[in-house]
Amino acid sequence: MNSFARAERAGVELVERLGGRFDAAVVLGSGWAEVAQGLGAVTGEAAAETITGFHPPSVPGHGGALRAVAAHGKRVLVLAGRVHLYEGHPPSDVVHGVRAAVAAGCTTVVLTNAAGGMNSEFEVGQPVLISDHINLTGQSPLAGPAPPNGYAIRFTDLTDLYSARTRLAVRRVDPSVGEGVYAGLVGPHFETPAEIAMLVRMGADLVGMSTVLEAIAARHLGAEVVGLSLVTNAAAGIAGALDHQEVLDAGQAAQSRIADVLNTVIRVL
Repeated sequence: MNSFARAERAGVELVERLGGRFDAAVVLGSGWAEVAQGLGAVTGEAAAETITGFHPPSVPGHGGALRAVAAHGKRVLVLAGRVHLYEGHPPSDVVHGVRAAVAAGCTTVVLTNAAGGMNSEFEVGQPVLISDHINLTGQSPLAGPAPPNGYAIRFTDLTDLYSARTRLAVRRVDPSVGEGVYAGLVGPHFETPAEIAMLVRMGADLVGMSTVLEAIAARHLGAEVVGLSLVTNAAAGIAGALDHQEVLDAGQAAQSRIADVLNTVIRVL
């Protein structure tokens, strides 16, 4: 079974198991696991590994549940089972959740993450909307065999990848939300100070280890893409030593703030 057919099957299972088709999906990054509890009433739940093609997450800070949530008049699929390239998964597995969500009806995909901040205007604990990205993973979910019949060709235009309409609407409601360019690397190690200096010169404001492949896959399928980072630490060379617990702690401390922003995103979709 090719990766697109696997995602179609997973989409059918999500609809059957969680009570119907969806309007939007939210993929939760590190430190975001508890945020979805404030979105609305949970109307259905399944363990990620019980749905075709999903893996149980192995990274601290990532839950393993797929939930149906009634939020602001929309049915939202919340995916807390993200996997990463650095765990040894191929790109097709990394983007499987996004493809399954679109197959389950989602026309908008909201990708959240924890990110290192390289822009002095961003503080730890601040939510930042992604305006564009730099894919430094050396990978693409559209490489390999061509998409099967019925799908768009793989030469996807990424000029307007991250929804300008949604960014404008969110910042009208909450001008304190930042906006910047996200650099996606493989990880799992944090970057060196020299690498951070390079990324700054390239025009990046944020750095992390997810999101870019999922954004490409969602756009290829015609979904509107929204990216939302939580600045959980200052990047290497800007502050002191880095560790993953710092990322999780910053996410925990900012729960109410990022919940408010995520609710705003869902409302304006």
